Amino acid sequence: MSGTNPATPGATPGTSPSAGPLDLSMMARALALADQAADLGEVPVGAVVYRTSDGTILGEGFNRREIDKDPAAHAEFAAIMAACRATGDWRLNDCSLAVTLEPCPMCAGLIVNARVGRVLYGADDPKAGACRSLFAITTDTRLNHRAELVSGVMAEESATKLRSFFRGLRARGG
Repeated sequence: MSGTNPATPGATPGTSPSAGPLDLSMMARALALADQAADLGEVPVGAVVYRTSDGTILGEGFNRREIDKDPAAHAEFAAIMAACRATGDWRLNDCSLAVTLEPCPMCAGLIVNARVGRVLYGADDPKAGACRSLFAITTDTRLNHRAELVSGVMAEESATKLRSFFRGLRARGG
């Protein structure tokens, strides 16, 4: 990856850029998708893949593990697969992924394999986070691709949704 990032003007890969207005609008969309997951009784995680240069949404998703009885039905997985179908390519170098929770090892591996250019996430995941909390898969220099990482984007909003969901689950004895 080289050059500047239109979503965060002046940012170069390898730096810790902040989220720009386009990124914030995409994270707001991911938060809305997380609400859809929660409405279905799923862990409230939403994800959007968009073209970094112009904000065209190429794929989106939310957690569906319980509904689909599928351990791989994570928000990021759904959004990335939809984006690959939309572009007709498995390479998403010119795309950004906005997701409300730090990706797990499975999703971080998919991010690397799909060559996603940028990853923005909301809340850190101290139990399964694979971008920086437990592992740094998306920026590991030993791998053949590294994504630019922007953490903590609308983190409080993301964390609040997760806390509220799990508080309600515990109250119902789940």
